[in-house]
Order: sequence, then C-alpha cells, then structure tokens
Amino acid sequence: MPLQNRVTPFGEIVALPQRGLFTGNRGIIHDPATKTLLSKRWASRAWLVCLCDFQGRRREVMGGRSWTELFFLDEAVALAAGHRPCFFCRREAAQRFQACWASAKDEPSPAAGAMDAVLHGERLERRRKRLHPIAGPLAALPDGAVVAAGGHAFTLRAGLAHRWTAEGYALPQRLDSADALLTPPSTVMALGAGYRPVFHPSIERGPV
Repeated sequence: MPLQNRVTPFGEIVALPQRGLFTGNRGIIHDPATKTLLSKRWASRAWLVCLCDFQGRRREVMGGRSWTELFFLDEAVALAAGHRPCFFCRREAAQRFQACWASAKDEPSPAAGAMDAVLHGERLERRRKRLHPIAGPLAALPDGAVVAAGGHAFTLRAGLAHRWTAEGYALPQRLDSADALLTPPSTVMALGAGYRPVFHPSIERGPV
C-alpha cells in the first residue's frame, strides 16, 4: 500500500501509487515509527521541489527524522501546491526561478526566505489551500500555471488544458474558463517572466 506522501495540485497529501518526477518537503511532518503523517501539513515555510536522484544518495522514505519526503507528478504540480525549487539540489533551477521572480516584480534578487514568506501567504488561507481569482482570460496565463475547474486541476500549456489525475495527465482539452487559480500569483509572475517548469511526459501523450 502506498504511503501518504503524494502531493496534488490542491496541496493535499494523499496515498497514491503515483511517484512522479520530483520529491520535496515542508519540514518534518511524519512519525518514522509508523511512517504516517502527523496532523500538521507543514513544519517550515520553505516548501521545496527537489530531485529524486541527487549525487547517488539514498534515503528510506519516511524512515528518519530529517525531513518528510513528498512526491509530485511534475514541477508544475509542485509549484501549484506552493513549493519552489530547492537551492541545494536544484541550484540552477532555483536561481532561474529567483531571477524570473525579481524580473517580474521589478525588484532586487530576493533571498530564499523572502520568497518563502510571500509564498506562504499566497498558498494558505486558514490552514487550507488558498484559491486565487483569475483576473483575465485563461489564454493570458503562462505555460505551467494550474487552474481549478469543476473540482479538477488543469495544467495549462501551449493553449491547452491538461487535467491532473492519479495516473498522470489526461488527454489535452480546450478550457475557456476556470473557477480559480491554484498556482500562487508570485509563481505565476515568475512563469510569465520566463521560468520553465519540468512537465511530466504524460502531458505529451495523454494518460499513462
């Protein structure tokens, strides 16, 4: 039975066979003795997107008390959930994200902690996922932005919407409107300024 450590675009942590392309963390939020989550869903404002394979290191998932390993289908999903690239294992991606963030906001390059503080306010509302209004047409949103429509999450790419499922992305479709924006607005600005997230291969070929 899979552990409860897969993150949805809505920021929920669920038990699914899906592992995805990236791992990451929100601090220590599990009991290593039972490999189950605690009642809290974050213990740090630094919500990271990390590599699953880094310098040959191996970890027992939920086996220790250093951090709780979470998994995302792809980077667009991780960003939608409120995470950002890790400066340790994904330094180049993190620096690109940082530069695009600064460019979009027309401000000096922010420290990681400063971005985390902004994102923390944008990703949560009373301990639940914060949903943001969509100011203009969906076509104006950048590739990699994720929206909610009819209770589902859709990753936008090249003018098409790709519905997130437990098996990967469903076949692409046209989406004229949506109920809310899942990706934090500051991250959307970074996407609009040129940050390119890594997409799961199923976005090209339909369900896996």
